[in-house]
This record gives sequence, structure tokens and C-alpha cells, in this order.
Amino acid sequence: MTYTRLRAHCTPSARVERFSPGHHRLTIPTGEADAYRCAQLDDYFTLPRRKFPHHSLTLSLAARTSSSSLPGTWGFGLWNDPFGLSIGFGGKPFRLPALPNAAWFFGASDENYLSFREPAAGDFAAANGFMAQAFRSPRFHPLIILAGLVLPFSRVSARRLMSKVIAEEGVTLNAPAEQENTEYAKMRRRHFSTPPRQTITVDPAQWHRYRLEWSPKRVVWEVDEARVFESAVSPNPPLGLVIWIDNQYAAFTPQRKIGFGVLATPEPAWLEIKEVEVG
Repeated sequence: MTYTRLRAHCTPSARVERFSPGHHRLTIPTGEADAYRCAQLDDYFTLPRRKFPHHSLTLSLAARTSSSSLPGTWGFGLWNDPFGLSIGFGGKPFRLPALPNAAWFFGASDENYLSFREPAAGDFAAANGFMAQAFRSPRFHPLIILAGLVLPFSRVSARRLMSKVIAEEGVTLNAPAEQENTEYAKMRRRHFSTPPRQTITVDPAQWHRYRLEWSPKRVVWEVDEARVFESAVSPNPPLGLVIWIDNQYAAFTPQRKIGFGVLATPEPAWLEIKEVEVG
């Protein structure tokens, strides 16, 4: 059954076009790197975080993008809106920032580095590109205070502290298969029952059918009815459903780079979704 609880929210000049129930195109306009631009559908906008609607969920939809490489980020899935003060929609309820809990299909341009995990030698962290990704965090942890205290003096130490608090798992869906032949990848398959992958090339600019199954103990991602990833890193509820495209980036890399900002969009960028089903 088509999910009808999604509501559109856009920054100026961005738009969400509705073609039919469950069929939308989210578009951000051409522009310089001078303003945040976002088009979003969600089912939690007016709610306090503690009343977000989902404690488990199966999401299924078809999607395509205007290009295989988009500036900023885009995607669809579940999160707790941890950066509640950072998104520039007018009239948004006040939410304090929180640690991330999320499970989603996520597209992130090269300027992003969206992983806190410390990669081992020869390891590969899913940090940008087109990803299946999950984060699980407690509501509060005393190491967060320590991370805040050491950040002005050592970004590397702060990152290591965060990696001990925030559990994460992810895989890049268009990465060469050899990136699965690492010790971390082998450990992940042993512990999380993720099957060895052949080379996976998911071109997001083409129509694909995506499925995300989130339960209290496990998250499963499928593309065109094929399982591409599975993880025991299941985010803590409650979460909200979000579908978005924006021109924002965030990076907190092992090389001490910390960056946040917006990117130019040389031409309109869009994400089109249809046949949205939630169970």
C-alpha cells in the first residue's frame, strides 16, 4: 500500500513535485556555494524526537537521480534528525543536537566523509559515494563530554573517542569487489552474516528498486531484490522516515580534516521516487 504520511519541506527555490500518490521528484536549483538548498519528504517534521513514529520498519521504493554524481547528499531511510538545528527550514521545532541513529541508502559527494570508525591498515570505510549505512548511538555517553574537551587540542583523539561511542556499519554500493577483501570486511561477514560480494555497480541515475528492513536486532538492504548488505548495527528508536536531496557536506576524516558547508550546484539536481511502501 502506498505510504501517504510523507510531507514536503523545502528551502527557497527548491521544490517537491507530486505526480501521483507515492510518486515525487525532489529538486534543488542551480546556485553558487552561498546558500543551503534542500528538498525533503518526511513523516516527523512537527514531532519532538521522542515521539518519532517508527520502532521498526520495512521501506520499499523505486528511485533514480538526475546524475550518478551529485553535489552534497541525498538518500532515503530512517534517522533521529541528530542535527536538529542545522537544517534551514522555517518554523522547525526546537531540537537539541543528538548522537546519530540511522539506517538508510545514502549518497554523498567526495567532499563528505561520513564515518567515525578508525580504519585499520588496508581497510576501507564507507564514508562517501553511494552507500548502505547504519549508525547506532546511546542517548548520552560520558565520553562525549571528553571528546568535546579534547577537540580544540586534538581532532584525532576526539575522533577516536567518538568511534568508541558511535557504532556503525556500511558498504559502498559501487565499490570494486577487492575492497571487500580486507580484514575488516572478513570480520564483518563472520559476525554479521554479510555474504561476499561480487563487484556491485548500482548506478543511482537508473531506476532501481530499493528495500530497507529495520528490526531491533538487524538491518537488511536490498537492491532489485538482491541482498547487498546486512548488519547487526541496528539504530536505537524512535526514528523518522526521510527522503531528501541537498547541497550540504560534512567531513571528519582520519587525516584531521573537519569541514562543513554547502556546495555549488552547476545545474538542477533531483531525486525521483515512486511506489513508496512502508510496512
